Amino acid sequence: MAEQVIETERGRVAFEEYGQLTGEPVVFCHGWPSSRTMAQLTDTAARELGVRIISPDRPGIRDSAFVANRKLTDWPAVMGALLDHLGLGNFRMLAISGGAPYAFVTARQMPARVQAVAVVSGAPPIVDLTDHGGLLRIYRWMLALYRRNPQLLRALFYAARPLAAVRPPIRLRPLVIKALRLQSCDANALRDSAAFEACFESQRCAWRASARGVMADAEIYAQPWGFRLEDIEVPVRLWHGTRDRAFSIEIAKQVAARLPKCTTQFVEGEGHYSLPIRHMREILADLIAA
Repeated sequence: MAEQVIETERGRVAFEEYGQLTGEPVVFCHGWPSSRTMAQLTDTAARELGVRIISPDRPGIRDSAFVANRKLTDWPAVMGALLDHLGLGNFRMLAISGGAPYAFVTARQMPARVQAVAVVSGAPPIVDLTDHGGLLRIYRWMLALYRRNPQLLRALFYAARPLAAVRPPIRLRPLVIKALRLQSCDANALRDSAAFEACFESQRCAWRASARGVMADAEIYAQPWGFRLEDIEVPVRLWHGTRDRAFSIEIAKQVAARLPKCTTQFVEGEGHYSLPIRHMREILADLIAA
């Protein structure tokens, strides 16, 4: 799908669409670090189910304008402008990993328009956690450094950009997967070339565009979200793999317990990547039925 761009009061927003363009609208919230083309994961299932996927870049990510000092609670206004531009009223939301808080805040602020939300391998409100042991080790490390020396963490992000923005040759992708030291379920799922492209090319494009945007997006996760999960009135379908190492199944259960209208699907043997890769059709079908 071709990139589309709109201008809003908060700057330029780039997005792409997948699936069936006359179908039921679903806004896709990409992970971190990632960008709009992560929604390629949905395309085949969306076409089969008659779903229209609308996937925007967040501010400062890839081709959307950087917004200084932005907060999570600023996002619903962007969503409103985008959906109004497309002439759409009600819609559903699908969030993967770091897209979760963006789906939650939109549901909290726009309950009359958001019909349902599906969160897959979702990031929790980290500031509310009493124990960070269920987070991926590198996330724990970044959180600690952000609190002690945020300037150093920003410098490391800028230093990482030249490497993170490189596209590895196809023949080297197995080495990339091996270097990430993923669980077997995730590694096997990412050996599919389309899945690898959706997950890692979307990341590379985010880094190539701006380390500043990737860093600003990361800071959102370390800050208070500005609302309570308990106040979300919209139905939430929460999907999580029992072998997810980014955000443990225990953390997912804590999130689910706080959501008033939550249905859970804890999928045995699936990890952070393998769950959305292998179960997208089920996820979308369940979301549309909500």
